[in-house]
Amino acid sequence: MARHDLVLLTDHSSTEGSRPVLAAATRTLTGREPVQLDARHFMTGGSGLIDTDDAGGLRLVAGGRTVTADTVIVYEIPPHRRRAFEDCQRRLRGCGARSLGTDAEAWRAATEKDATVARFVRDGVPHMPSIVLSRPSQEAAAEAFEELGGDVWARPCVGMGGDDVFHLTDRARLLAAVRYYERAGADWLIARDARNFLPDGRRHQYRVVVLHGRVVRAVEHVQADPDAPCNESRGAVSTVLDYTELPEGLAESAIAAAASTGLDLAGVDLAAESGGVVFEVNVHPAFGRRGLEQVALPYVAAHLGE
Repeated sequence: MARHDLVLLTDHSSTEGSRPVLAAATRTLTGREPVQLDARHFMTGGSGLIDTDDAGGLRLVAGGRTVTADTVIVYEIPPHRRRAFEDCQRRLRGCGARSLGTDAEAWRAATEKDATVARFVRDGVPHMPSIVLSRPSQEAAAEAFEELGGDVWARPCVGMGGDDVFHLTDRARLLAAVRYYERAGADWLIARDARNFLPDGRRHQYRVVVLHGRVVRAVEHVQADPDAPCNESRGAVSTVLDYTELPEGLAESAIAAAASTGLDLAGVDLAAESGGVVFEVNVHPAFGRRGLEQVALPYVAAHLGE
């Protein structure tokens, strides 16, 4: 293998769909196919190896293949596997890989929502009041619920795509959530509802993708079901916007949220209501329509110094 092969390192069991888009971006920018390796080889307990060669290049060994490269694009690592991937991130950084995916601390700050809230509090990023719950009693959960006004969203501290997220507006729903997360063995948090409604009663929020401190993509999500998350996977309708169409202050809040977690690339979910608030920060935002042009190409180009 040539030293300057570009490695695309993703979890091949993921069905999220970013891998082919990143491969297309690589072909467009380099005229060559990336070398695709399964990130699971490099997770805790995997057989993958990373070191440097005699010429100062980066050598990756996985699945019977040896690849020598300078650039490693890391993407599509599911949230529940990111802790197991941290040693690989540290090894890539220690070996001098050109990569935007080696900051394990930033990934953890965005992936683990309790850590995200702590960063937002530290840095003054606007967000809805939130309380973290870890195996709470029914009484403790009810006390937190009432403290936040009795209208909250519950989500696991580590989750993906709106899964395991619930709108809680009464004690029965709250206690059902307590039992649900207890069975799952998951820590969770509740956040006051932002009342992010359009005049016709539909929910709406924005996904703003930030790369190196600038907005590269803006999308509005509209959800007909006021009790469902504003995720496309849960039925929300998405419209790509020019970033200048964002309500005043949201681009700046998205940039501040990305900086608070420390991510070079971040998909920030936020709303204009309640004074403009950030909900969460995504390490690997899904590309969606126009994602090749707006996100994948700039992301790969950033690895190449272009």
